[in-house]
Amino acid sequence: MATFELYRKSTIGNCLTATLDEMVSDGTLTPELAIQVLVQFDKSMTQALDCHVKTKISLKGHLHTYRYCDNVWTFILHDALFKSETSQENVSQVKIVACDSKLLIQ
Repeated sequence: MATFELYRKSTIGNCLTATLDEMVSDGTLTPELAIQVLVQFDKSMTQALDCHVKTKISLKGHLHTYRYCDNVWTFILHDALFKSETSQENVSQVKIVACDSKLLIQ
């Protein structure tokens, strides 16, 4: 099973990981069950974004770094401009991690 830890560094992912670590330390959960919860979290986040996010944006910026490893692309852009139909936002630096969504649901 391919799992990607894309959402675990978000606020909700950090809180979930901290809670699971505490539950494993207390003996409430086994480490194996905690890992299963994290894998399900990745799948659920992927499915939720796929079903509920419909906004399209365009992105322009200066490509500083890019990498491709294990079917995952990582891009670092400087002076990026995000545009949607209703607004636009300038960001000094952004990191984008992208992978094939078909690999996430396996």
